[in-house]
Amino acid sequence: MAPSECIARLGGWVGYGVEDDCLEDRAGVRWCVIRLQLEPGLPRCCDGCGAPVSAIHDVVERRVRDLPIFEHPVELIVPRARVACPTCGPRLERLPWLAPWARITTRLAANVARLCSVMSILHVADFYALNWKTVKAIDCRHLERELGPIDLAGVEVIGMDEFAIQKGHRYATVIVEPHRKRVLWVGRGHGRADIRPFFELLGSEGRARIKAGVIDMNGAFAEEVRAQCPKARVVYDLFHVVAKYGREVIDRVRVDEANRVRADGEARKLVKGSRWLLLRNRENVAAADQVRLDELLAANRALFTVYVLKDDLKALWDYRHEGYALRFWRQWYRRAMRSGIEPLKRFARNLKPYLRGILAHCQWPLGTNLIEGINNKIKVIKRMAYGYRDDAYFFLKIRAAFPGNGR
Repeated sequence: MAPSECIARLGGWVGYGVEDDCLEDRAGVRWCVIRLQLEPGLPRCCDGCGAPVSAIHDVVERRVRDLPIFEHPVELIVPRARVACPTCGPRLERLPWLAPWARITTRLAANVARLCSVMSILHVADFYALNWKTVKAIDCRHLERELGPIDLAGVEVIGMDEFAIQKGHRYATVIVEPHRKRVLWVGRGHGRADIRPFFELLGSEGRARIKAGVIDMNGAFAEEVRAQCPKARVVYDLFHVVAKYGREVIDRVRVDEANRVRADGEARKLVKGSRWLLLRNRENVAAADQVRLDELLAANRALFTVYVLKDDLKALWDYRHEGYALRFWRQWYRRAMRSGIEPLKRFARNLKPYLRGILAHCQWPLGTNLIEGINNKIKVIKRMAYGYRDDAYFFLKIRAAFPGNGR
């Protein structure tokens, strides 16, 4: 077998043979340039109707990139034929390995898209010696084709959270289906009007089907869910309530106590340096720090009180009966109000309006821990690409990272 025939068979360029091949030096890189020729006597397929056509209208040479051969980037010189179709008129020949008007073979595009799932487009472009805009366009088309339109059929429970998309307090909102671990929608902004397009996509039947929406303590999210989905219950999750408690109660009391004992250098140092010790769950405290934590709580009544009430507040999310949960809440609220600790009393009063959504957790034991995990993955995607300027492309990458795993 002649070398050209061997290259043609390995190349898989259906309908074409190899006329010539050579190596060219371009800016210090050796390129493999392969000139193809039309194989005579073969019927050509019309790109319009798909019918076989023997007559060729005209031929135009086109330079096309293909997968590298060893360390050499490959460029094909392809005589692109237009067939004289009796039905459609002059139309491009349909080829399984080259899309109409494409400058990159189908298999190279597939490999570029596959590599984009684990690398930034800049690195993929450098690896294949392509322009980064070309790589982005290939990946974007691939994601649109693979993901398709958002399927909102059967969605009954949603979870939503915000994440930082740019510096300067610019945010986007991600909406997920917790049971399937699937991202349903991503949009810029975190206000009521910003998330309304998602509910418009749901339609009236879809909105009526929503039974629960798990959110953080964002008032705009709660108002929009109640307005759009009258049958849905708003569920506030444990993570954000406890995080808010840590910021507004434990941190404030710790600073106040450090200021109160400023005359005692050792005591002030112990209290001031105990932030993460107090915020961490006791089961996560290292054995070496357990003694320090016990000494701190034994020596300071205010810190002991807010630390114990933090653990007790978390127990509210363990209940599965709203009556028992309500009774527990009332006991906790009385203890907080009788503590005499103003940051704790203020937090309890501010939390009271959210009680209905907290008790909804009994019926819908959901949390935003999944969404927080998705947000962490979003940060990795953003960091890997050094940020995104194209929201639509960025949101496609997020959807592709969480396509769902079924029920």
